[in-house]
Amino acid sequence: MLLLLALGRRINFKKHDLLYNLVMYDKSVITVRDAHESDLDAILAIYNDAIINTTAVYSEEPHTLEMRKTWYQDRVKNNFPVYVAETDGMVAGFSSFGHFRVWPCYRYTVEISVYVETSYRGRGISKILLQSLIDRAKEMNMHAVIAGISADNEISLNLHRSFGFKEVADFKEVGYKFGRWLDLKFLELLLNNTPKAI
Repeated sequence: MLLLLALGRRINFKKHDLLYNLVMYDKSVITVRDAHESDLDAILAIYNDAIINTTAVYSEEPHTLEMRKTWYQDRVKNNFPVYVAETDGMVAGFSSFGHFRVWPCYRYTVEISVYVETSYRGRGISKILLQSLIDRAKEMNMHAVIAGISADNEISLNLHRSFGFKEVADFKEVGYKFGRWLDLKFLELLLNNTPKAI
């Protein structure tokens, strides 16, 4: 059991075969589990909200359910995780990782993403979603975990830094959204493992 401190509240964090439970003092329970295709409507709604209202995604047009199905099936085919945080039968957030680059010599590096539905933010959900990805990356013998984060997203930057991610790149004005230029930061977490030689 790992004890986390989030926004002044104590959270019990347990892991049982990739199942995570976050138990709040108000007795609400948030479970992180593997996503299923039946979760894709909720995942799509969360992702499209990020597209429409934030700089978390450098895209301007909402995605379709077919696009999310293709994304999900590609992750599953490549044995990459897709997790959802669930409470009271509702999907409160999701996380995943995939190829950082598709070239074969990047096979020990993955790029992660974490999204939380607006009404559930500030409850520590992003922390267990991120921890679940780090644990899975270790199990898959990955070496480098990359997060691409818009420079104006201080909450996400601070979240990743709290897990030991270090800033390794700061790209100036590489995105344009909401009528302004956006800077993009790359943060990296190196894992202590020994990839097999080819």
